[in-house]
Amino acid sequence: MKLSRRGAVEPFHAMDVLAEATKRRAAGRPVISMAVGQPVHPAPQAARGAARRALEIGRIGYTDALGLLSLRRAISDFYKRHHGVSVDPGRIAITTGSSAGFNLAFLALFDAGDRVAIARPGYPAYRNILAALGIETVEIEVNAENGFTLTPAALEAAVAAHGRIDGVLLASPANPTGTVTGRANLAALSAYCRDNGIAFISDEIYHGLTFVGEEATALEFGDDAVIINSFSKYYCMTGWRIGWMVLPEALVRPVERIAQSLYISAPELSQIAAEAALGAEAELNVYRDAYKANRDLLVKRLPELGFAIASPMDGAFYAYVDVSRFTNDSMAFARRMLAETDVAATPGADFDPQDGHHTMRFSYAGAYEEMSEAVDRLARWLA
Repeated sequence: MKLSRRGAVEPFHAMDVLAEATKRRAAGRPVISMAVGQPVHPAPQAARGAARRALEIGRIGYTDALGLLSLRRAISDFYKRHHGVSVDPGRIAITTGSSAGFNLAFLALFDAGDRVAIARPGYPAYRNILAALGIETVEIEVNAENGFTLTPAALEAAVAAHGRIDGVLLASPANPTGTVTGRANLAALSAYCRDNGIAFISDEIYHGLTFVGEEATALEFGDDAVIINSFSKYYCMTGWRIGWMVLPEALVRPVERIAQSLYISAPELSQIAAEAALGAEAELNVYRDAYKANRDLLVKRLPELGFAIASPMDGAFYAYVDVSRFTNDSMAFARRMLAETDVAATPGADFDPQDGHHTMRFSYAGAYEEMSEAVDRLARWLA
């Protein structure tokens, strides 16, 4: 059988680690997984109640490819309340998780051979999906000098080195670095892309989980950016596979046409639950406070273990750390750590193919008691 070259992309090592952790847990091991951004909390009560009522009626079916109008209107209201911006519900597309949103954005915006700039370290699925589509990634190192985020100056340098750039993809808060790109920096990046005819995709899936700094949406600076968001993280609905996009007017119909053939529509049950989740902020902010407590624990304990914090932990729920004191092969170190301590974390090679051999990412989306037990185990192991 002839296989497509698209399947030869790098694996998502975090998912491989999760699979091994799940296998060990099924065998009776007391595994604590800090490998993936899986919130420990359930979906909001209102979301579960809405889904329960919908199941009792039982008529769950297709929706329009862009999603239920009532949910799109609710998201429009969300932007008005939280950011003071008016968004036409007609520019909102409901997607099967943010992953489908990225697929749709890449397919609608770029052709094979185009170049898209992303941060390094950064979320590996960006690189892998773009590679599978034949789109070139231009990885720009983010570090203390540029505030761990993409900047116009860094993009100018990348253009000088690689040639034209057709798109820029920025996450704030970012995975794995936790960087929150402030309002002024986000405005400057948005303006640079607009002035240079570059498509700008703003990954805002960790909005609601900002602990330090100001949380801004690219919609505050114009209608030409593609916004991608999700109910997975702040709303604790990973398995419901439901997200959304806010699109420039000219992109609505192209995205709709592609979505009709690729996905038909996002699951109606998840859309019903998501609409109810938008009103559950009091409950969800309690969960956010729990992540903040986990964050504060790791900010203190990980450096005590010899894991230097490698980037700001200002948002999302990840600690990106330097483990070079112990290893120059974080992949092997992660495997050994899981085997000998039953604590799972993700090797940095996922996020930084160049320098990730000496970094790791710890997710602190779990219960405080588990986070505390995990660092105690690691302290005993490293001692």
